Order: sequence, then structure tokens, then C-alpha cells
Amino acid sequence: MWRTACGLPVRVAERGVQRVWETWTCSYTSSKPSSQSAPTLRTRAEKERRRKEKEEAILGSQHNGPEDQGMKWSDKERIAYSASTPPGKKKDTTLPFPSSYSPEYVEASWYQWWEKQGFFTPENHDNLPGAVNRSFSMCIPPPNVTGTLHLGHALTVAIEDALARRRRMQGYKVLWVPGCDHAGIATQTVVERMLFREHGKRRKDLSREEFLQEVWKWKKSKGDEIYHQLRKLGASLDWSRACFTMDLGFSSAVTEAFVRMCDSGLIYRSERLVNWSCALESAVSEIEVDSKQLSGKTLLSVPGYQKKVEFGTMFTFAYPLDGQDGEVTVSTTRPETMLGDVAIAVHPEDPRYQAVHGKHCRHPFTDRLIPIITDATVDVELGTGAVKVTPAHDHTDFLLSQRHGLPCLTVIGGDGAMTPLCGQWLEGVRRFDAREHVIDALREKKLFRGKEDHAMSLPLCSRSGDVIEPLLKKQWFMHCEEMAQRAIQAVDEGQLEIIPHFYTKTWKSWLSNISDWCISRQLWWGHQIPAYRVSLPGSANTEEELWVWGRSQAEARERAAVKYEVTPDSVTLTQDPDVLDTWFSSGLFPFAMLGWPQQTSDLRQFYPNTILETGSDLIFFWVARMVMLGTELTGQLPFKQVLLHSLVRDKHGRKMSKSLGNVIDPLDVISGISLERLQEKVKEGNLDPRESVVAMEAQSKDFPKGIPECGTDALRFALCSYKAQGEDISLSVSQVLSCRHFCNKMWQTVRFTLGVLKDRGAELLPLEQTAPLSGIDRWVCSRLYSTVLQCEQGFDRYELHSVTAALHSFWLHSLCDIYLECIKPALTQQAGGGVASGQVNAADSGVGHGEARVSGSVLFHCVTVSLALLSPFMPFLTEELWQRLRPLSGQGEDGVTTSLCLQSYPQSAHLAHWHFPQEEADFSLVQEVVRVARSLRAQSGVTKERPDMWAVCSVSQAQTLVRFGPAIQTLARISTLHLHCPREAGGDCSLFSPSAPPKGSAVGVVDHSCQLHLRVQGEVVLNKRGLQLSQRKEKLLCKLEQSLSRTRVPEYSETVPEWVRLRTEKKISALQHELRNIEEQLTALQGPRQDN
Repeated sequence: MWRTACGLPVRVAERGVQRVWETWTCSYTSSKPSSQSAPTLRTRAEKERRRKEKEEAILGSQHNGPEDQGMKWSDKERIAYSASTPPGKKKDTTLPFPSSYSPEYVEASWYQWWEKQGFFTPENHDNLPGAVNRSFSMCIPPPNVTGTLHLGHALTVAIEDALARRRRMQGYKVLWVPGCDHAGIATQTVVERMLFREHGKRRKDLSREEFLQEVWKWKKSKGDEIYHQLRKLGASLDWSRACFTMDLGFSSAVTEAFVRMCDSGLIYRSERLVNWSCALESAVSEIEVDSKQLSGKTLLSVPGYQKKVEFGTMFTFAYPLDGQDGEVTVSTTRPETMLGDVAIAVHPEDPRYQAVHGKHCRHPFTDRLIPIITDATVDVELGTGAVKVTPAHDHTDFLLSQRHGLPCLTVIGGDGAMTPLCGQWLEGVRRFDAREHVIDALREKKLFRGKEDHAMSLPLCSRSGDVIEPLLKKQWFMHCEEMAQRAIQAVDEGQLEIIPHFYTKTWKSWLSNISDWCISRQLWWGHQIPAYRVSLPGSANTEEELWVWGRSQAEARERAAVKYEVTPDSVTLTQDPDVLDTWFSSGLFPFAMLGWPQQTSDLRQFYPNTILETGSDLIFFWVARMVMLGTELTGQLPFKQVLLHSLVRDKHGRKMSKSLGNVIDPLDVISGISLERLQEKVKEGNLDPRESVVAMEAQSKDFPKGIPECGTDALRFALCSYKAQGEDISLSVSQVLSCRHFCNKMWQTVRFTLGVLKDRGAELLPLEQTAPLSGIDRWVCSRLYSTVLQCEQGFDRYELHSVTAALHSFWLHSLCDIYLECIKPALTQQAGGGVASGQVNAADSGVGHGEARVSGSVLFHCVTVSLALLSPFMPFLTEELWQRLRPLSGQGEDGVTTSLCLQSYPQSAHLAHWHFPQEEADFSLVQEVVRVARSLRAQSGVTKERPDMWAVCSVSQAQTLVRFGPAIQTLARISTLHLHCPREAGGDCSLFSPSAPPKGSAVGVVDHSCQLHLRVQGEVVLNKRGLQLSQRKEKLLCKLEQSLSRTRVPEYSETVPEWVRLRTEKKISALQHELRNIEEQLTALQGPRQDN
């Protein structure tokens, strides 16, 4: 991106560096801005504006706002599992059933038993009741060994474990491999800080071997925290195959990959510009660079500097033309780099510079001549059309220098100090101190032309906080273009599917513009590059670099002897001290975890992996590199599908980040945490002071009482309930708390089921022999069938939110709110009443013993099948409840090894005999009748009484209401339901009551052909009802007049669209119909009073 400048006759605009270094370049006044830069700058400015708005909203909003009110909670009783169960032994479920749900009680002991029994290993496949000859393999995105999981990781675990557990229950041979990444920079930084804090030593005070011993000590003492979190989350991982990227076997795979790719010419050594952290003295990857938006002059802390350093300022100074009057002005945000300027470029056809082609400027400090060159890439309309060239510190300038044979002068060293090329007055001076020296020297020479605020984006190393410096370094690079094209082709040809599909366009765009990858890192912790610099006997040229590589030093020596035609003993080898980029080893994970390059049984059976599931932010840094490396090294794609989920944000819309202090440990949601402890964690995070204030203020408002104990199952279910394929997820802990309430509902449902079935000594029918008899039994069975079908469809589309929604709806609404309420009277022998057909008493349609037995079996199977459906999302709670219900089935079992997670996952094909679509369709009328009846009860002030109710409806509707009569009676809390079909309704009306509803009843409208008449008595009730109807009438009259007035405007028919007129007409008709109904009710209410 070319910079613009202003103010003097001839100017030079300094450009930013490609990709990361483009963040140096920002908006700058010009007559015609770059068409490419403007959208980018607007995006950055917009992001900065939104960030500030969110901060101000957090700092300025008041406590107890509307959002905070949703987070009301009180401490629940914590019930501990007190039985003496050794780790790995099965939990005792014969203990008394606790009265309420407690996550601490439920989650105790199960995971250790699952793991000890080997339920999560593919070797257990033959023990599955419905084992099939199919496999499912997947790797967990290996988290950094230095960190702890946050809710973004928990989302990954919840999704992947749901997929793995479901496939295992479907009889697949499942392999889900856990692992940790050695995280080169992060781990080395953490250990260095620890050594300095505890021993006062720096890394270079130790030898490399001594330092690596300290890292391994730290890893053994601290590195298992992530595995503990994964177990607490219930992840059904095969721990016997846990993979650490620095393990011996994995390290061998890394070496093999490097050697093979060097042999094929894909990896090469070259001198190029890289992202450099002077604090780490290492190159860093793009993902380890953060951009800090600056609106103008800003003082920032930089590692190694006591005083804050000024950024966000544009400095302007002049270069004098050599041998003639005049000068060229230069505008730059980094004046310290001017010591490395080697040319000024202009467009060959720019008429302003025709006279100076081939001329020179004189460098004011080195007296070096700077040629004015021509290059067609210069934008003549941008700034003054003259560009200064600094090849060693700017990517685009480096490419330009190669075209013109210009030298590259490195003026800043790897430690951030100025190099000898700058002269004695600057040699060894730190870069930002040198900035001040350069400005002072320019003032002395009267070449300084001023400075001004400049909006910019500053690249910072996410690991050290240092300002990234683009430096020219000899490094190992990987050719990516051909591999990237194969990755694009794989998607185009359908060999690799990316879900959601809209990421396909992003995939192609990024890979089409990929550049070669710098894979070297100047660290001690990591995979030391298996390349060796060769010294030959009698060689006097120490500048020339001779390199070989090998799987071992012995192999490298043999290669060197052959390559340079000398004897092996005469070769001196020095291994490259650098290590490989962490992303290089992570890119091998799908096949290295299976034993590659050895042809292991795991590799033959589980590679390619079935699917890769990860966050969408890793599509390039990890996913694309796995595809490229896997295809190149194994000849196969590493997986067949890529499932990407959205980012998790806090309730204020901010990305969860350690640097913002808004990350939440999933264990804090599982077990609960106080506000004080939350804020202690923020203080321990070493945040920027302002970010710390914002983070703690957000916590105070979001969690004034801390975070309640929600449990693992509630957290997992809540995470899977969000639509993960689309917009970012704004996670609310109140949603998790709501799911804990759902867990309690499940607990109480099973508690009731156990009670009624045990007390009755019920003989349960097997599922395949259970044929529902009553209308409500047939309806709930069909609802369960439809729910299973929805689960199948949702899982197949990887839309887990639709699966959780279907399961939540069935259990909470269909099973608890409707079915349980309907069958309670029968199962507890309190049934009474019924549906009146003519003058027939309702008691004649009571539930017999046979129907009660069927209802008990239906209830049992609805609960157990639902638990199996929920098991992939709620493994602990469903296991606990299923184990307690299992003895009721009367089936023999091995009490030690039988687990719900090994049972067959419900299939709609096995429930086809429970599919009654007509009952499901008809039940919508029943639900509407119940809703209107309850509304009439509330409006009439009827609380404890069970009045009679008449339904005036069509014959077909009456037939439906007869089938569900007991359910309507129970749910609407009425004593008798009378069905009256007017003769004009058509059909055979003789089966229903010939008498019309009594006068003075409260009337409610179900639809155009069905009305309900609730018999209410008492003067007070009638007066109250009359007042309500009168008030309703006044409101409807106002609405009717408003609607009619719209139709009276001039040229209404000509100016108003037809669809608007039709909608208005329907509204007017509905209002008039309801008003007539109210008038009839008011007349009826006045009748009884007149008779009295």
C-alpha cells in the first residue's frame, strides 16, 4: 500500500509491508485515495469505533439493567455423593434418589468408570450391541500446553463429543484422539518468566540443554491441567492414544516431513522479510501478531523501554538533490529506518520527474547517493508520485529492489538495536531511542519539516507485547502455491466439503493469493530443524552457506559426502539452532497422531479422518496447512469434511480473549465461582491497566453475585443450543443456568416415573410390543417418533442446535407439560370425569387397568428413549437417570459394564409403529382448545372450581375432541366437556349433545368454526366478566376505527397495493367478528340479571 504525503514540492510516501506490515499504513490526506486502501481503512476505523463503544457501554452502563435481570439466581443445595466408590468402579445407583438435581452428585465417579472400562477406545467396538463395520475418526484441535481451556474451547469439545458419542452409539468404531501442542513461543516465554521470577536467571544464563530440562519439568508439573478440564467436560477421548507434539514418535514424524519436503524442493532456504519480535529475537507467524488501532499520537509501553514510546505520528523530512538545488521530502512513521533507504522510485511516464530520471539525492548522514529510478508499479496519482525504497524493512520495496538490483541495507538488528551500517553515532542504540536521535539530527541539519497525528494500525507480538519489526533474515521457507491449488481443486471437485459452504469462497480467495511460508523460529523449545550447515576441509569461503538435511546426523553426513564428493569423516556438520514453526507440526496432526510415517494399523483404519471440527478462525492457519501437508505427504486428504463453528463472544459482543480479560474458564461455570475470585483472575492476567478496569467492571455487572454452579451437562447443552454455523455466538451464562433448570426438570420427571411405576409394581411391555391405545398415548408416541426423526436430520446436517431444540421441546412441553399431566390421574388412581356425549356421564370413559399398563410402558419408553437421545449432549445426567431406570425394564444385565453411552442410538425406523401423523395433526386443535379454556378461566376469575365447558364446533372437530377428551378435561381443568354441533355444521350431529350452551357463559373463540362456552356462576364473577368484555369492546372499537379510516383516504384503491388492502380487509373482518361475539356475551350476561 502506497502512502501519501503533502505540503512540499517533491515528496516521498513510505509504504507499509505486505500482510502484517500493512498495519503500519493508515489513512493520510490525499487528493485521490487508493481504491484498495479506503475500504481497509474504513474497516479498521469501524472496528476501533465499535471497540470503544463497547468499552464505554461497559464503563457507563448502570447495574441491574434489563440484561442483568435475566441472571437472577440463588444458591442451590449441593448434594455430595457419599458412597465409598474407588476410582474406576461403577457408581452405586441403588442409593436413595435425591430430592433435587445436584451437578456435584450426578457427575461424581462416572467418568473414571467410563475411562477404566475402556468405553472410549475403538478396541471396545466389538462389545457394542449394534456394532457395524464402519469407523469414525477425528482429532481434537490440540490446545496450547501453556494455557487453559475457555468457553470457546468448551464449544469445540461439546460439538465434537456429541458427534463422537452419537456415532459410538450407532455402532461405529470411533477414535477421537486428544492432544496438546507444545506451543513453542508461548511455552518458552512462560518458562523464561518463571526462571527469572524464581531464580533470577535468564534463558541465556543456561545452556540450551539445561533450559530444555527446565521446560520439561514445567510441562510435567503444569501441562496436565488441560487434560483435567477435558475430563471434567465429559469428553469421550481415547486417552491411551493421547498425543503431545514433542513426544518422540511425533517428533520423528516432523523430521520425516521436513526431510521429504526438502528432498522434493518444497522447502528451501532464502533471505526474505519476516515478522520479527525483537523481544523474543525470533520470527513469528501471522497469527501471533495483533493489530492495535491508533487514532493519532499515542504513548505505549514497549518491552525493554522504561519510558513510553510515541506512535501514531507522521514525520516529514527532506533529502537534498545532489549537484543541483531542490529537495525531496519524505513522510514516514518510522524515521529510524531512513538509514536503510537506497532509492527513490517514480513512474517512467510521470511528466513531473522526466528531468530527474537517473539523478541522485544525497543521504544527510551517510553521504550515500540515493538514485532516482523508474518503475511502472508506482501510482502517479498517489501523493507526489515519488516513493522511497527501503528493501530491508519493507516487503514491496524488497520485491522492487530485486527487479532493479538494489542493495538491501539492514539498519535494525534482531535484538532491536541499530547496526554498524548506521554509523558510530547510532550503532548499538535501540531502535526507538534511535528514532529520537534521528529527529534531533535532522533538526540540526535543518532538514526536518514537521510532524502530525496519523491514524494507524500498529502490529504487536501477541506473545511479548513487542512492536513487530519487518526484518530481512535467512530462513527456511515452504513453497505453497502448488499445494494450495490442489487444496482448492479438492473443494471444487467435491473431495473435501467445507461446512458451512459459504466458507468455500473464503477458502479459494485466500489460497489463491498465498505466499511462501516461513517455517523457521529462533527458539530453543520446539522441533530443532533437521538441517545441518556443512563445513568442508580447505574451504575458505565462510560467507557461502552449504546445507544438507537428514533424519539423523549420520544420514546428513552421508548426504553431505555424496553431495560434495568428499569422505564422510572429512565433513563437519553444525545443526541449525532454529526450530520449526509450531503450525508446521500441528499441520501433521491428523496422520502423525496415528503413527505416520510408520504404516500402523491405526493409520490404515482411521486415515483419512472422517471430519475435522474447529473454530472458523483457524481455517487458514491450521486447516489449510493440514490439507496441504496431508495431501503432499500421504497422497490423501487428511479428512473428508471440515466443520467450522463460529467464534464465542461475551454478552457485550467482544471476542473472548486473554488480552481483554473476558475469558471464562468452563470449570467456573460447571462448579460456580465468586465475583471476588473472578476479579482475582483478571489481576493475575497482567493486562493493560485500562483493559483490566473494563474487564472487572464488566464482571461486576454481568456477575454481581459470581457465577452459579451450572454443571457440565447444562454447559454442554447450552453450547450446542446455539447456531454454531453462522454469526458469532454471544454466550450468556443465564442461558446455561436455564439449561440447569432443564436438568432439574429431567431429574424430577424420572423421579416421578420411578415413583409411580415402582409403587404400582408395573409390568412394562417391551418397546416393540407397546401399542398405544388412547389418543394421548398415540400422540406422545408419535411426537417421540418425530423428535427422533428431527435428531437424525439435525445430526446429518451438523445442525446440533436443531437437535437440542427438538429434544428440549419434547421433554419439556410434550412429555412434561402435556403427557405427564394427562396420565397422572390414571397412574395415581385419581382419574374421574370425562367427555359427555349427549347425556352420558363422563366417568364412563375412565382409564382401565390395561390402558394404564400401556400408559406406564409408554411413559417408561418415552423417558428412556429420550435419555438415549440426550446422552451425546448430557452424558453424566443421562447415565445417572438411565442406570436408575434400567432395573424397571426387567432385562438381564451385566451390572458392571452396561452403560448408556454404549447403547444403540434411537432410530426412527425402529419407532415406525409409533408414528401416528393424524394424531399429531389433530392435537394442534386440542392445544388451542386448552389455551382458550385456560384463558377463559383466568378472565372469569375461576381458580379452584372445575366448571362444565361446551365446545360448539364442526363434526370433524368434535370427533377429534372426543378422542382427546380426558386430556382436555385434565389440562383445561374442567369437570365435563359437552360437544355441540349446530345443524348448519353438516355431518352426523346425532352423536353429540343436542342442547346449546347455557346463557351467560364466558365465550372464547378457537377458530372460525369452534367456540368454547365456559359455565361461570356467581354475581361477582359475572360482573367482573362484564367489565372485562366492556373494556375489550372499547379497545376493539378504537382499532376498528383506525383500520376503517385508512380505507377512507382519497384514491385508496388506486394508491394502496393490493396485498395491503387484503390484509386490512381481513383485519377489519376479524375485528367486526370479535365485536359481534362480545355483544352477544354482554347480552347473555345481562339476561340472567334481568331474570333475577
